[in-house]
Amino acid sequence: MKSCLIVIDAQESFRHRPYFTPRDLGAYVAAQNALIEGCAAAGIPIVRIFHVDGPAEPGNPFALESGHVRALTELTPFESAATYTKHRHSALVGTGLDVWLTQQGIGRLIISGIRTEQCCETTTRHASDLGWTVDFVTEATLTFDMTQPDGRPLPAADIRTRTATVLEGRFAKVCTVAQALERAGATQAA
Repeated sequence: MKSCLIVIDAQESFRHRPYFTPRDLGAYVAAQNALIEGCAAAGIPIVRIFHVDGPAEPGNPFALESGHVRALTELTPFESAATYTKHRHSALVGTGLDVWLTQQGIGRLIISGIRTEQCCETTTRHASDLGWTVDFVTEATLTFDMTQPDGRPLPAADIRTRTATVLEGRFAKVCTVAQALERAGATQAA
């Protein structure tokens, strides 16, 4: 089964949001870069996804006019097999990614990027429902602390744990970077 790495919303836009904290950025970048480098070395196609959202003005970090809709500075540069801009949470809505994946004969998606519980999880669920096998690489996703509806804090680590729990065995195989690369390497030759 042919694999493809999807790098979702790993973009400078987040650095300009009030909830951004660099606390987990280093660990995320190290894992994301290891995944990118491992896939590139194995000849596994890598798809880049950018999130663009209104209003279309320079003060909005998710608008093209801001100049922030570009790869995180710390990411290892890579040759993207395809690049898509999305306007919804799932990278499969209105982008053409699903058509490209089908045309390329891709059967397994390796999901990584920003935010764990939002665009990464939504894309994972959507891809699974459409029939793709999905490896969700939690350590190669990044999220930020949130506040629960009752006002209590919800740490990013708890969000990652919750996401892994609800995806594992139902929508995806939750993997480490090493496991995802091993699974992709074993299937890439098939």
